[in-house]
Order: sequence, then structure tokens, then C-alpha cells
Amino acid sequence: MAEGKKLVIVESPTKMRSIQGYLGDGYEVLSSVGHIRDLADKKDIPADKKQAYGKYSIDIDNGFDPYYVESDRGRKTVTELKRALKGADELLLATDEDREGEAIAWHLLEALKPKVPVRRMVFHEITKDAIQAAVGNTRELDLALVDAQETRRILDRLYGWDVSPVLWYKVQQGTSAGRVQSAATRMVVDRERERMAFVSASYWDIETMAVPAREAHAPDESFAARLARVDGAGLARGTDFDDRGELKKAVLVLDEAQARELAAAIEAAGSASVSNLEAKPGTRSPKPPFTTSTLQQEAGRKLSMSAKHAMGVAQRLYEKGFITYMRTDSTALSKQAIEAARAQAVAMYGDKAVPPNPRTYRNNAKNAQEAHEAIRPSGETFRTPSEVSGELDRDEQRLYDLIWKRTMASQMSDAKYETTTVTLTVDAAGRRVEFTASGTVYTFKGFLDAYEEGRDEKRGDADKADDQSLPNLAVGDVLKLKDVEPKGHATSPKPRYTEASLVKALEEKGIGRPSTFASIIDVIINRGYVTKRGQALIPSWLAFSVIRLLEQHFADLVDYDFTAALEDDLDAIARGEQKRVDWLKDFYFGSDEHVGLRNIVDNLGEIDARALNSTPIGDVATLRFGKYGPYLEIADAANPEGEPRRVNIPEELAPDELTPAKAQELIDAPVAGDRVLGENPATGKLVLVKDGRFGPYVQEADPPADEVVGEATGEVIAAAPDPAVPAEKPKRGAKKAPAAPKPRTASLFKSMSVDTIDLETALRLLDLPRTVGADPESGDVITAQNGRYGPYLKKGTDSRTLASEQQLFDITLDEALAVYAQPKYGARGASSALKEFEADPVSGKPIKLKDGRFGPYVTDGETNATIPRGEDAMEVTFERAVQLIADKRAKGPVKRTTTRRTTTTKKAPAKK
Repeated sequence: MAEGKKLVIVESPTKMRSIQGYLGDGYEVLSSVGHIRDLADKKDIPADKKQAYGKYSIDIDNGFDPYYVESDRGRKTVTELKRALKGADELLLATDEDREGEAIAWHLLEALKPKVPVRRMVFHEITKDAIQAAVGNTRELDLALVDAQETRRILDRLYGWDVSPVLWYKVQQGTSAGRVQSAATRMVVDRERERMAFVSASYWDIETMAVPAREAHAPDESFAARLARVDGAGLARGTDFDDRGELKKAVLVLDEAQARELAAAIEAAGSASVSNLEAKPGTRSPKPPFTTSTLQQEAGRKLSMSAKHAMGVAQRLYEKGFITYMRTDSTALSKQAIEAARAQAVAMYGDKAVPPNPRTYRNNAKNAQEAHEAIRPSGETFRTPSEVSGELDRDEQRLYDLIWKRTMASQMSDAKYETTTVTLTVDAAGRRVEFTASGTVYTFKGFLDAYEEGRDEKRGDADKADDQSLPNLAVGDVLKLKDVEPKGHATSPKPRYTEASLVKALEEKGIGRPSTFASIIDVIINRGYVTKRGQALIPSWLAFSVIRLLEQHFADLVDYDFTAALEDDLDAIARGEQKRVDWLKDFYFGSDEHVGLRNIVDNLGEIDARALNSTPIGDVATLRFGKYGPYLEIADAANPEGEPRRVNIPEELAPDELTPAKAQELIDAPVAGDRVLGENPATGKLVLVKDGRFGPYVQEADPPADEVVGEATGEVIAAAPDPAVPAEKPKRGAKKAPAAPKPRTASLFKSMSVDTIDLETALRLLDLPRTVGADPESGDVITAQNGRYGPYLKKGTDSRTLASEQQLFDITLDEALAVYAQPKYGARGASSALKEFEADPVSGKPIKLKDGRFGPYVTDGETNATIPRGEDAMEVTFERAVQLIADKRAKGPVKRTTTRRTTTTKKAPAKK
């Protein structure tokens, strides 16, 4: 680094390159690639500090002093930064302006120990004007923010390391508890409990199509109407029932017979008259510009992005300079942004598109921090999505388009509409029957020309929008009724959370921070507490056991209000209103208002693990959660003391779907594995299909003596041994018989079922691996095999993945040779990469995401780094790829140890 330059440190390589171009030659911009230090693992604590720091890497008796260590990558980064710092006359720490960024800056300061002036440089967008303004408007490091982040980290370590071991011993190894993840898991479990306790109620109504009876009516003047009242009594709707299936108010409930009888009478009447017309004007206002939370919600609703994926894409857009900082609670826009949004709206939709005065918004979210602007396109003039399309990948383009539309719409005029409601009266066999229909017409679209917010799934039928158009009608007009149709309905439970609605609920309850919502959801999915079915989040039975233990023995720690109060306290520390050490003492050791985590853990008492992992399913069975997952346990009524029967639960069955009726169905189902498919004509052995711990499979077995196979049913009928003939005991000292050879087995393909597999298919499975043929050039035999990672071809030591399991049976020698003629690991065109990123900051070579024989990995052509288990490879960001490669590079090549062979001389046995 040349003398007199200023060193700027950011946390991201992409951010580094963007800022370097704006600052010029007088500055050198380098990246820390995220955090360089973290709390130590137990194995990393020196022997002389074990007594003080050994349990948590925190000295809880001396001010909760944390013991930090640098990661392998962090040590190398610090060395490079120190080298650059030697030639600098000033250090600017330019990490993000939030708790995380402030903590990274503080750790850099602690590790580098600079002897030159240090300034904190902050900005909310990466544009030339913003960066140059930030250089001239620096500040000191905010130690209160650092304290808040450090308190959060210490709190999470104490919580997790004290509570998680209880779960290991009483529920399952590998489970974990966390301050926020446990509360989020409880929310998903509570919603499933509500669904399980829900009692559905049924009701009927009648729908019809109405058309003006006048001769000169347009063909599109027909409209749908719905039965509303019979003899003045209102008809039941879904919202009139509570979750127990009982009515909340007095309404008329029709059953099927009544609805069909009434429908026949209405159809016989044939016509209705307009008895009432009511028109009401209305307005709709635009939503505020995006915060972190609302961006995650809307990206989930409209783009089907997970919260983690959306934040990764937003991070890239920010670091490339396309949007402002993406971790914010603020709905405010700067004066320049408001002017840009209004100008763009006028240019695209005319002068009436914006109101006379700019719009301002107030954030009502609990624990909101108004440190930044809302998320918006960067700059004083916004680039349209078409102007940036060539610079962004597909996901970046879609998210930028969403942010751009939302920002512009937030400054546009209200939409204006008029809703007309018509009441139709029918005389149906002496009963006064009234139908209603509504139609909405927008008289001015306003912000809807640019953008309309998506909606979460609604419950029941009360929120169904009626956007049909109604013809010109007047009171007294006669209409013909056609397609009179009685319809049955059943009330539905609350919808399951999606990632979008869970983010919204977490924000409303004040649990966690918007910047952590994505990681919270990612954790509870990776831990196996929650799975996704489409967009819905479904809790596992493991989550039920974990939450039950926490509710019974750590009630405060999963209480929603208590968890939100912790966020309030952390905010108070960030504002300098609360002392970190005092607060941690109260939380851990207790106070007048709070028992204290240590006291809770030390006084847990007896925990009945069997009861925790048991859920009665009516009077039919008991669901238990064991080492290998959930199962039903059914006691033998004839022998209550005997071993109960166990029935596995299908993985795809959600907890609320395991009703007593479904449990009985599983119990009564024929046991897979008792079915004999037939006899292998080549060996004379029986072929059975079974359902084992690792899935369904077929197996060969020797038929027992005197066994007969029922030809019609495949049922095994074995003769009973003769009780008069005693079994022969082996003689003492006799040599043990050699172990019988293991029977041949083969797993079923994913497309196969234990209920439908036949003998011919089973024999083909048992004959795998299949010899495809010999390579005419090398003479090596090519075989088709089914392995842990799926179907593949093998030729000597060279293996190639097959596209489908069916190819194990069908692939020919010519097709196999064609597979081997192609580049390895699926490279078919210009690139075999699943994803391509920018150049690695160290090697300078482009990073690619590839799929190898042992799973997905990232590589810069020099260093390969496997994607950790549990991470979605397609959601890996450039920053994550850089970090994985840096960590792998820091470890160095795998050291191969050579074991020296030694020869030992055996002593001769002593003579007898």
C-alpha cells in the first residue's frame, strides 16, 4: 500500500469493489469477509483459562467476560489487513450501520490495534455521492451498539448451552433450544394445536346467476348472487362459527335437504325483483415502502422466495449499488427519494398519479428501530427495471422490480372505487327469499396502476372479494334466475403459517429483529422442527416434544411477551439506557422480577421423558416419539402387560391429519413385509417385500421346512413343529457352524410402492448391479448400480451418474458409452455450473456452484468447498461462497498420514 493512503475496511467483497471505484486512488478498500472472531469452542480455550471460561467461553463470575478467538479464515484476514495498515495514515471502518456491523468494526479494532487515527464511516446506499459524503461525515464507534450485540451473543450462548443438554437427554440427541428459535417453533406448534383441536361445522347456501328480464340486454349482463336471508333470518356463513363448531350468534343454518328443497322452490319461481340498491364510494391507499420484514413477506407471496433467499438477493442488490440498505425497520424516505418516486410516477402515469403533498408513513411494528431509510432503489433518480436488466441475474431483476414498484406506488394517489350492492327478492312457495350481489368498479386506479400488495391465505368465506361488474339496475326491475345451485360448505381451521405470515407474526409480537427472521426460519427448518409443504410450515412431532418440555420446565423462556421484553432490554442497552453486565446478572442469576436461568436449570426436578414424548390419539393409540421418529403404540387388550404393537407413521402425514380415525386406518392396514411375492424360479427361494427402518425393500429368503406358499394370496402357511420331538442341543465343545450367508436384498425405487410391486420387478431389483457390457477399447466391464447417492454407472474406478433409476434396467451398452464420452459430472455445454458468481477476491477467478458425485460444492478452479449439509445449494450467495472457499483454503490441503508397518513375532503356543 502506497504511503499516505487511507485504508477502508468493509465486510463484503462485492461491497469492497463497488466502493473502491467511487473513492479513487487515495484509498484502498479491503474486506473482512464477515466476522473475524467469535466466542470460542471449549476445545479452543487454553488450559490456564479453562476454569474461568471453560463452560460457556464466558466468565460468568467476572462481568460475563467473553473469550473470543479468530477463525482460521479470520487469522489470515487479520494478517492481510495488518500488512495493509502498515502503509496507511488513517483507518476507516465502513461496515454496515447496525448492531452486527458495529460489532464487526469493534472486533476489527480489537484485532488490528491500529496506531493511526480511526474513524467510523457509515452510509445507507452504495452510490458515488453517498460514499463520498460518508467519507466527509464520519463518527466515533458506537460502543452502546457493540454492547447490545455482545449481550445478544452472550445471552444466546447461555440460553442454548444450558437448555439444549436437557433436550438431548429427554427428547433426542442433536436437538437445540434458542432464545428466538424456540419461541418461533412454539408459534408453529401452537397453530397446529389449534388445527388439531378444531371442530368443523357444515352449512349450506344457494347460489344462482341473475340476468335482466328485459329483451334488449347484453349477453355479459348476467351476474352471480348468493342467498342471504330466508323470511328475514340471516343465513349462516363460515365466520358465524367458532373453532368448536358452535354458532356465535343466532342465524339460520340450512342442511342439505333443506337447501335442496328451497333451491327447487326458487327454480320453480324462476324470477326475482330488485328490492334494494345501495352504492358506496371508497378509497384505497398505497402501502408504505419496504422494510426488511415486509420485503421478506412480499417476496414470499409474489416471488415464492424463502426469507433467507430474499435477503441474500437483497444483499447482492445493495452491495452492487442498486438499492439502499436492506436491514431496516424504517418506512421513511429521504427528500430526494420522495422527489424521485413522484417524478417517475408522473412521467409514467400522468399528473394525477401523485397527490398534491408527499406521503409520510409511521411504523407501528413492535420494537421498530428507525435508524435508516426504507428499502428503495438507490440514487437521486431511480433506474427502471428495464434499464438495469442487463446487469442483474433473474432473481435480482425480480426483486429489484418489486422494490421499484413498491417505492413508486408508496408516493402515488389513492385508488377510488364504488361498490354497489343489490338485493333480489324471490317468492319461493310462500317464503320470502333474498339474494345479494356486490360489484366494485374503480373510478380511478391511482397507485394500483403501479403495484398492489399480495395477500396471505384468508380463513373462511368472509374475505372473498366480489369484483364482478353489475348491469344498470333499478328498484323494481325483474331478473331471471338460472343455474340455481345448492352448495355445501364446511368451516376450516386457521391456515398454517407460511414464511411470509410467520415473519409478519414474529414482527407483530416483537420476537427477534427483522434482520434475524430469515435465519430463525432457516434454523427451525434445518433442526427438523418444521418442514415445508408447498408454502405451508408444518411442525414435526419432534417439535411437539421439544415445546412440551420447554413449556413445562422453561415456561418463561418460550413465553412470547417475555421473549419480546428481552428485545426491549437489548434496545435499551443499544441506546445506552441499560448496563450490559447488570442486565446479564439479572437474567442469569435472577432478580426480584425474574427467577434467573441458572436457578431454573439447577432446580428442574424430575422430567418424565416418556410422558414428554407421548400424545394420546383419542382412545385408539398413543403416539410416541422415539430414536427413529414417531410411531403409534397400541396396547394388547388381551395381554396388557405384554409388549405393545408398534405402527410407523408415514412421513408425509401432518400432525393435525393424525385423527383417531386415521390412526385406526393405519393400525388396520396390512403390515408391509408379511407379503410374499412368490418364488424365484432360478433359486427356489421366496421373494418378500418389507418396509424397514431405511425404507421399503425386497429380500430373498429360504422357505422353512414344510412351508407352503398360498398361490392365490401369497400368504405364507408354515407347519407347526412337532412338540413330541425335542430340539437337538449342540454338543459342548463342538465347533460352531459357519454363519449363514446374508440374504440378497434390494431397495425399492422411489417410484415403487410395497403395495403394487410384483415378482418380476422384484427379481430385476435383486439382480442389480446389472452388467451392461464391456468397453470395446479398454475391455473394462460397465455395470449399472444403485447407490447411496442414486443410480450410476461404474467402469473400473470411473463412475457416472444416471438420470433416472429406470435406466438401471434399460440402459444399453451404446448409451452407457455415450455417457462416458461426455465430460464428467454432467457438463454438457459451455458450463457445467448450477450457478456462476463473480471472481473470488483472493484468487481472482470466477466462482461456480457445481454438483459433484458427493453433492453440491463451490469452486474457484483452485479450491473446492462442499456446501454444508442442511444448506440449500441454490440459495448460496456470492458472499457465502467466498466464505466457504476462504475457510477451506485456510485449512490447507488434507494431510495424509503414512502408517509405518511393523512386524511382530508371534510366540509359539505352549506345549500341552
